[in-house]
Amino acid sequence: MNNSVKDILKAVQNGSISVEDAALKLKTAPFEDIRFAKVDLHRGLRQGVAEVIYGAGKTPEQIIGIVDVMRRNEQSTILITRLSAEAVDTIKNRVTYELDYHADAKIAIIGTMPKPDGIGKIVVATGGTSDISVAEEAALTAEALGNEVTRIYDVGVAGLHRLLAHLDEIMSASVLIAIAGMEGALASVIGGLADCPVIAVPTSVGYGASFGGISALLSMLNSCASGVSVVNIDNGFGAGYMASMINHMEAKVK
Repeated sequence: MNNSVKDILKAVQNGSISVEDAALKLKTAPFEDIRFAKVDLHRGLRQGVAEVIYGAGKTPEQIIGIVDVMRRNEQSTILITRLSAEAVDTIKNRVTYELDYHADAKIAIIGTMPKPDGIGKIVVATGGTSDISVAEEAALTAEALGNEVTRIYDVGVAGLHRLLAHLDEIMSASVLIAIAGMEGALASVIGGLADCPVIAVPTSVGYGASFGGISALLSMLNSCASGVSVVNIDNGFGAGYMASMINHMEAKVK
């Protein structure tokens, strides 16, 4: 059961809200239809994480409309991914609230960042500097979902000693995200060192025969290291989200 529902039930138990008010919170319309979008207001209750806005392909007006619904329904942290700098400039000129934009990750965050409440630490590692944009998308996503994140950048297999200098961080992580292009070997190396789940992210970094990240994707899918899982090419958001889910797992007691 996710934390939002538990908080409501605990509030009933300790008498801070009535049964009727709790029922109202749980029965509130599950989405709001604003013509161009049906904003999912119950996703936090169902999945523990509120809806995230995918910015690519949406107009600034559409993004503002979705954000307005979320803010009106008291979503404290709003994450917008794949948002262009041009769209950000337009949005900032039309709203009064603060929007924190990270150009390298193309991520915007509205509201307060939550305090880390995961069971451990998420480590994000890249093969090279060229992978950092995808890595920042993963790291910021994980932080916006309430995780402590450590970044280890430019530690690819072309200079393995650089990775081995960070063994303490690798060994103490609860989840690792390995991000690499070219041949994508970093995920297998980290998977052979770590005692926790490794999420591999192939990137589209590489020369012609890398086929826009397909070479790295296939290498990671064929990893001989146990405990390595793979998300889609350049999908830093998906990796950060999955890492957060793992880092917030709790025992389901019958």
